[in-house]
Amino acid sequence: MPLVACPHCEEDENLQGDNVDGTITITCGECGAVWERDFTPRCPTCGRTDVRDALQAILDKSRGTQLSIQSMRVVWLCPGCDAEKLRSYLDSNVPLPPDEMPVDPR
Repeated sequence: MPLVACPHCEEDENLQGDNVDGTITITCGECGAVWERDFTPRCPTCGRTDVRDALQAILDKSRGTQLSIQSMRVVWLCPGCDAEKLRSYLDSNVPLPPDEMPVDPR
């Protein structure tokens, strides 16, 4: 999923961004649409903005078949759509597992 895409034609590469007084204005090179970039995190399923941040582990093989946390990334969990995952994260305070485990390139 691209980080930014045109809301009109869904173009995600031919975009030009300009920072004016702390607001990023994006212009689509394909259809000419202009919009302000909104940094408010939203649930991709229901659109709620009261999402909570959580850390998700990024794993890689460090030796043989041993998996190690290489870094973390922030993911946003919706209290409605991700209620069980959010409750588990808040109760354990342990990073979420990755969506996909590293695979052996063989």
